[in-house]
Amino acid sequence: MPEKPQRYHVSSAVVVTRPDAADSVAAALLAMEGVEIFAVQDGKIVVVIEGRTSGQLGAVLSEISGLPGVFAANMVFEHAEDEEAFGDERRTDAA
Repeated sequence: MPEKPQRYHVSSAVVVTRPDAADSVAAALLAMEGVEIFAVQDGKIVVVIEGRTSGQLGAVLSEISGLPGVFAANMVFEHAEDEEAFGDERRTDAA
């Protein structure tokens, strides 16, 4: 029986911080596994969170919400696909 493909989940979120805490929150986010920062402006940080389950993404978002200086962390988008759907088309360069 073929093995069931792994699911891959990705979400984006906006983290709202005290303006004076944005740098320290960004540093904490960079240290978190599966979290990437895409923009920081005026105390708002746009992040992408990656993981194997929707619950894992929620747990990371909850952890972000608890960071000192964070007012709110709201998921904006979530998407999931089977890992095999990516195949060799994972390239994102403009070759």
